[in-house]
Amino acid sequence: MVWELVKRDFIGRYKGSIIGVAWSLLHPLLMLVIYTLVFSIAFKARWGTGEESKIAFALILFSGMIVHSLFAECLNRAPGLIVSQPNYVKKIVFPLEIFPWVTLFSALLHFLVSLVLLLVFCIFSEVSLKVTVILIPIVMLPLLLTILGFTWLFASLGVYLRDINQGMGVVTTVLLFLSPVFYKISAFPENYQILFALNPLTLPIEQLRDVMLWGNAINWGSWTVSLFAGSAICYFGFWWFQKSRRGFADVL
Repeated sequence: MVWELVKRDFIGRYKGSIIGVAWSLLHPLLMLVIYTLVFSIAFKARWGTGEESKIAFALILFSGMIVHSLFAECLNRAPGLIVSQPNYVKKIVFPLEIFPWVTLFSALLHFLVSLVLLLVFCIFSEVSLKVTVILIPIVMLPLLLTILGFTWLFASLGVYLRDINQGMGVVTTVLLFLSPVFYKISAFPENYQILFALNPLTLPIEQLRDVMLWGNAINWGSWTVSLFAGSAICYFGFWWFQKSRRGFADVL
């Protein structure tokens, strides 16, 4: 049932458009081109201290963007998940807890499309893929648990506090500029680096670049901490959702 809902959600958002599902590939491609032109040409931004091509900079930038997009898509949709499905809440017995799973898997499909596009660009550029690229699923696991927990939490809160739906876009936009998408954390003083470390997007963005672009191993200490934190958020989000769902029908 989850898979059928995921397919309906993924395909349904492109229903009626001329090129259909191809937008899932075209959109990240356009964003890659635009951000490359703006940052590497207009702003003349560079990631490292040495010489690097515009393609290499674009790949570094894009790898951070797709992680943030995965996180932002789920959080932006979370407050409206239950509110937009009143019939499932009031008229039939339905496992409402699967809607965050559907949202996560649908967003994950878009992430995979963008990731494949990124890997293809790496293959046809001077940025050679490393064997550590196989570690990408492990790198992303703590973030997926975190996303699922937050989606359960905000899906529940969105029923009772409708303002959350209006403010979530602002939160995800702020997180874009507080995450190492456009810059390196080392560019900031150590006091600020500690604050950036609390951002759930910081570690997966940096480790995705490590294993995919630079061939570095996973920092298992940091990864383990993030896994425990993600598991705790996931558990709390599910617990809160199950505890608060009793009042959904009354509110809706």
